[in-house]
Amino acid sequence: MSPKASSCPVCGQPSAAETRPFCGKPCRDRDLLQWLGEGYRVPGTLVADEMKKSDDYGVDSPPD
Repeated sequence: MSPKASSCPVCGQPSAAETRPFCGKPCRDRDLLQWLGEGYRVPGTLVADEMKKSDDYGVDSPPD
């Protein structure tokens, strides 16, 4: 295993077996909060303006 694979992706310290790939619970929780707070994003295609959600209709319902 390479040194990069055995280090915590948040702080760079050695990872722990219980919380792999993180070094501990604080880094694991910090990473989860980044995902929940949209700090990380997965690239995708742009949504057309007419399909964006508005107050008048849902995402799946086009305007009349």
